[in-house]
Amino acid sequence: MPCGFSSQRERKVGMSLQGRTALLAGATGLVGRSCLERLLEHPAYARVIVLVRRPTGINHDKLQEIRADFDALEGVSSLPAVDDVFITLGTTIKAAGSRPAFAKVDHDYVVSVAKLGKRAGARRLSLVSSIGADRTSMNFYLRVKGEAERDISDLGYECVDILRPSMLLGDRTEHRAGEAFATPILRGVSGAMIGPLRVYRPIEARDVAAAMVAGLVSDATAGVRIRTFDDIRQLAS
Repeated sequence: MPCGFSSQRERKVGMSLQGRTALLAGATGLVGRSCLERLLEHPAYARVIVLVRRPTGINHDKLQEIRADFDALEGVSSLPAVDDVFITLGTTIKAAGSRPAFAKVDHDYVVSVAKLGKRAGARRLSLVSSIGADRTSMNFYLRVKGEAERDISDLGYECVDILRPSMLLGDRTEHRAGEAFATPILRGVSGAMIGPLRVYRPIEARDVAAAMVAGLVSDATAGVRIRTFDDIRQLAS
């Protein structure tokens, strides 16, 4: 059964379809902020539900914020029915403080949100992962990302969009010294990253957010879709 809309007329109107409900987790992060803006602006969505630990500070008629303990999402009982799930949660091992703390955010929280959305009736999901994600990787970061991809893909969603960007460009709320050093270098050599290296080109966080929304709204292909640099840029445009 193809994912997407429930009637031929709905499939034809695609981007102009109205009345959908989105669930977003990670709305205060670099990609999440842009994703929230896109969802609130998009005519396909009548309601945007955001799981938050603290208020976003945004006032909008479409927006509904639900304060949530990400360690106990199974206890959330007030979630309305949703159609699409967007997950932009993510941290670093340094910011989390340890490998187990990183895995809790980038795997456990991510999978818990996906399960919550599925219980609320969602059929489609979009996840920001990372280039190189692989559950068999020797790299801990990439292995955790790959395990999250696997476990979400096994939940029974009709459509799963997995976006695998390389370094994200944009204004972060927190300082990451390594990225601050590497960003100008990667910007400078990005044009030389061709062929199989293209997937490692840095990309604007706002483009990733735009691709997340466009991918679920406009693409009616069933199954798990892996999207890297060129796919993300194409969807964002």
